[in-house]
Amino acid sequence: NPEKISEVNVHIQVLDINDHAPEFPKYYETFVCENAVSGQLIQTISAVDQDDSPESHRFYYSLAEEATNNSHFTVKDNQG
Repeated sequence: NPEKISEVNVHIQVLDINDHAPEFPKYYETFVCENAVSGQLIQTISAVDQDDSPESHRFYYSLAEEATNNSHFTVKDNQG
């Protein structure tokens, strides 16, 4: 019904700008000993984002798609 059509301009101001990509807070160099047992914790990593406070964001990690079928390596979320 053409009599019930209207238009309005909407202006949106974005206040939060993602200036910084997440990054590791330090350099990680990981070694796996040849006598490591299956299921052994090898490395714990964390990331930071300068755009967010540490309490307001949680990062998720995953294996690259080509590595997901490798049963010799897994990534486990420790909920921290």
